[in-house]
Amino acid sequence: MRTAVSISMVLGAALAASPAIAQTSVEREVDEVVVTATRSTLPANALPLTVEVIGKPALDQQVAISGSVVDAVSALTPSFSPTRQKLSGSGETLRGRSPLYAINGIPQSTPLRDGSRDGFTIDPFFIDRVELIFGSNALQGIGGAGGIVNQVVVGAPSQEGWSGRMLLQGTADDEFHGDGYGKKAAGLASWRGGGFDATVGGAYETRGAFYDGDGNRVGVDTVQGESQDSESWSLFGRFGYEFGEASRLDLMLNRFQLDGDGDYLAVVGNRGLNIPASAIRGTPPGIPARGRTETASLTYTDDALLGGHLVAQAYYNRTRDTFGSDPTPIATFQDARIAPVGTLFDQSENRSKKLGAKFSYERTVPGWEAMTATLGFDLLKDRTEQALVATDRAWVPPTDFRSIAPFVQANLALLDGKVRVAGGLRNENVRIKIDDFTTLAFYGAREVDGGAPKFSDTLLNGGVIYEPIDGLRAYASYAEGFTVPDVGRITRSITQTGVDIDDFLDISPIISNNREIGLEWKRGPFEATAAYFWSTSKKGQLLVLVGTVFEAQRQRVEIEGLELNASLRTPIPGVTVSAGYAHLTGKTDSDGDGKVDIDLDGANISPDRILVALDYARGPWTGRLQANGYLARDYAGADPRNSFDGYALFDGSVRYDSGRWGGVTLAVQNLLDEFYIDYNTDTQQPTNNQRFFAGRGRTFTLAWDYRF
Repeated sequence: MRTAVSISMVLGAALAASPAIAQTSVEREVDEVVVTATRSTLPANALPLTVEVIGKPALDQQVAISGSVVDAVSALTPSFSPTRQKLSGSGETLRGRSPLYAINGIPQSTPLRDGSRDGFTIDPFFIDRVELIFGSNALQGIGGAGGIVNQVVVGAPSQEGWSGRMLLQGTADDEFHGDGYGKKAAGLASWRGGGFDATVGGAYETRGAFYDGDGNRVGVDTVQGESQDSESWSLFGRFGYEFGEASRLDLMLNRFQLDGDGDYLAVVGNRGLNIPASAIRGTPPGIPARGRTETASLTYTDDALLGGHLVAQAYYNRTRDTFGSDPTPIATFQDARIAPVGTLFDQSENRSKKLGAKFSYERTVPGWEAMTATLGFDLLKDRTEQALVATDRAWVPPTDFRSIAPFVQANLALLDGKVRVAGGLRNENVRIKIDDFTTLAFYGAREVDGGAPKFSDTLLNGGVIYEPIDGLRAYASYAEGFTVPDVGRITRSITQTGVDIDDFLDISPIISNNREIGLEWKRGPFEATAAYFWSTSKKGQLLVLVGTVFEAQRQRVEIEGLELNASLRTPIPGVTVSAGYAHLTGKTDSDGDGKVDIDLDGANISPDRILVALDYARGPWTGRLQANGYLARDYAGADPRNSFDGYALFDGSVRYDSGRWGGVTLAVQNLLDEFYIDYNTDTQQPTNNQRFFAGRGRTFTLAWDYRF
C-alpha cells in the first residue's frame, strides 16, 4: 500500500512549527508592481486579472530547494500542478491548462509539436523575477491557454563602472551517495558607462542521480528525458544604450543547453506492489535525451513618445529537443521495408524556429485623461518539424505557422479611480501550411495531401474593478485565449486515407475563455485574495494514450476552480504566516455529443492543493518552512487504478547574509524524506511498470553567493 498521509495533521504541524527559518515569497498584485507581461504600464491592481510576481529573493530561495524555475512556480502556486521532476513538463498545467512560458515576453513554447521542454530554456541565475498571469488570455498571442509564466531577465546595471555576482553550489541526497552529488558555478559581470551598459554571464551545472524517500534511485525516463544525471550550461548577454532619460535600446542573447549523461538503464517497477521503477548503471542505446534553446531579441522602449509609452521588439528563438529511446526498439518506429519488425532502432528530434515582432503604444486619450488606450500589432512565424534521427524519416512533417494580430485595449477610471472598466479585442489571422507527406508505417503509411488552411477570429476581453476603500478590491472579468493544438501529434497519427489538410478540422485553433470573479484585501498586516473562475473550450485538446504513445484528441473541455491565498505578518518580529488553497474540477466530452461526461484525468489536470508556509526575515537571517499537501482524487469515467491517494511534502531554507563576504544558503527539499509516487505517473498508464516513478527524497543544497 502507498504511504498514507493525513494532510490535516501535516499542515497543522507546519503552522505550529518554530519560525526559526523563512523568507517571504510571492508579491501578490502589489500596487506598485508593473507587470510587463500585461503589456501595460498600469499597475497590476488597475487590471481585472489575477497576477502574481515572484521576486528575486523568493525565486532564488525556491531554486535552491528544487533546482528549477518550474519547480519554484509550482511550489508557490497552488493551482499549478505538481512537477514531474523530469526534463519533460508534459501534463504540467496552470488552472488545468498548459501555460505559455516566455522570456521577456518571447514565447518559449513549441505548440505546433509540443516537446514540453519550455520550462528549461534559461538558467534561473539570469532571471530577476517571474510574472504569472492566471487564466486563458491572448495578451502574448498564441499559447496562453492556462496563463502566462513570463521570466524577466536581470535588468541593466544601476551604477557606473563594474558590478556583478557569482554563485557556487553543491547538492546531495541525505545518504550522500557518490553518484547523487550535483554542483553548480555561475557568474555575471556588468559594466555601465554613460549611456551604454553591458551584462554577460555563464552558468554550468551537473546533476547526479536522484534518490527517493526509501533510499533507492529514482527511475529514469530515457525517452522523454531527465533532469537527473545531466549537465547544463548557459550563456547570457544583455547590452543596452539609453537615448536620454526616456528611451532605450536593448539586445538580449541567451543560449541554454541541457544534455543527459546517459549513465543509467531503467529498472521496471511493480505498480501492484507499489514498487517504483529504478535505475542501474548502464548505457542506453542512441543519443541521450537533450535540449538546446537559443533566444535573441532587440527591444526599443520610449516612455515619452508623443506623451505615451512605446515598446517595439523583434525576436528569434530556436530549439532543438532530442528524445532518447528505450533499450527495446519502439514499436511506432518499425518499418518492414527498412528492417525486420522489432529490430529497427530510432529516436526523434523536435526542431523549431520562430521569428517574431511585437509593437505596442499606450497613452492617455487627449482630452479624456481618465482613459488609457493601447494599440498594438504582433507578428509570428514558426516552423517546426519532428524527424527520426537514425533513419532520417519525417515523423511530423515540416509545419509553418504564421500569425498576424492587431489589438486594442482601453482602461477607463471612474469616480476618482474607485471604479475601472477595462476591455479590448485582438484579431488573430492564422495560416498553417503543411506540404504533402506520408505517415510512418505504424500508422499505415498513409499519403496525406498538404495544404494551407487559414483561420481568423476576434478574441475579446473585458472586466470591471471596484475599489471602495484603499486595500479592498473586487473585480469580474472575461478573457479569451488562443492556441493551436499539437498539430504534430495530430498529423503524424493520421490513419485514414484521402485526408486533405485544407479540410482537416482537427488542426483548427483552440479558443478558450476564462470568466473570473475576484476579491482581495491588502491593508495592514493581513492580506487575502480569493478568485473563482470558469474556463471552457468547445474544441479543446486532451492527451490520450494510444498504445504506447500519447496522441492529441479534440474534445469539449470545461474547467472551474477556486483559489484562496492569505498572509499575516505576526506580532513576532520578522515572522509571516501564509496559506493557499486551490480546488479544480474538469470534465470533457468523451462521446462527442457536445456535453461533458467524464473527468479530466491526471494527464490533463492537477489535484487540489493546500500550501502553508512560515517566513522569517530579520537582520542577516532569512528562511522559510513550507508544506504542500496534494489532496486525494478520483476520476469519474477513468480506470479506478489511476485514483490518487494524495501526499504532503515539507521543504525548508535558511540563509545568512554576511554582507562583505556574501551569503550562505542551506536548503532542504522533502524535509521529512517522505516516500511518494509522482502524481503524473501515479494517475496514468496503470499497467506501465517502467514509468512508475517515485518522487525525490530528502535533498540538501548548500550555496554561497557573492555580489560586487
